[in-house]
Formats: sequence, structure tokens, C-alpha cells
Amino acid sequence: MKYLYIIILSLIPFFSIAQQTNSKSISYLEKGIKAPNTHHLGSAWLNFLVKADQDFNQNITKATFKANSTLDWHKHKTKQIIIVVEGKGYYQEKGKKPIIIKKGDVIECKKDTEHWHTSSKNKNVSYLAIYGAEPTIWTDKVTQEYYDQIAKQLED
Repeated sequence: MKYLYIIILSLIPFFSIAQQTNSKSISYLEKGIKAPNTHHLGSAWLNFLVKADQDFNQNITKATFKANSTLDWHKHKTKQIIIVVEGKGYYQEKGKKPIIIKKGDVIECKKDTEHWHTSSKNKNVSYLAIYGAEPTIWTDKVTQEYYDQIAKQLED
């Protein structure tokens, strides 16, 4: 029995080391911080889940847009993947027809493709955006009038 106690006591440091980690745990379920209205109209929240670094050259951000919000036209120097996790929204690439996006949809936007994506007129949307480390290139404003036209076209 004495030897069992000695073995257990000698193993305790290994168990405590195994519990220590440099990883940080955050939840994509959190709404995030309210975004300033720099490149959108309406209300949006951003949850910066993963920031690109030398080991993983991709950002992963959860964006939540309140219904009737508009995001401006933009493009990325890398491919962007959008995974809709909640709600309903719109997505459009320059020169193409807009589409409705909804929970479960995965959008692959090729690099340097000008596009916009946001909530629908009557429903919030949340999505995970995966994109490269380079800054987003903002191009043109999406006006409320243009957004309203798209909403009417898609919802009729």
C-alpha cells in the first residue's frame, strides 16, 4: 500500500502539467463587439475568433448583422469562405445576380472578386467568414436604396 501512495504522489506532477496549455478557448456563439458604422449601414457585431499568424494565414470572424443592414462592396486578396450559421441574408458578386443565403449555406468567393453580403430585410444573419491576413479592400458603398431594391427583388 505504501508503494501505491508513492506511485500516485509521483504521478501528480504529470497530471498537473497535462492540464496546462497555451491554447485559448473562445466561443463562436458569442455575439462579439458592436462594429462602428464605417463600411455598413445598420447594426453589426464582430467576434474575431482567429487572427492570422505565421502558422495559420487565415482570419476567422463571426459577423452578425441585424435585419435591414447593409455591408459595402469589398474584395479580398485571397479566397473568402462564408458559412452561414444562423438566419437569412443576401450575397452578391459584382456583375452577377444577388442570391439569398441561409443557415447551412457555404459561399466560396474567389480572390479579388468584388462582392457584398449581409442580412435580409426582415431577418438577422450570422456567418463565419474565413479570409486571408491581408486587409479587406473596400470599394463602393451599398446605399439603402440599392439594398431595398435587392430586398424587393429577392423577397417577391
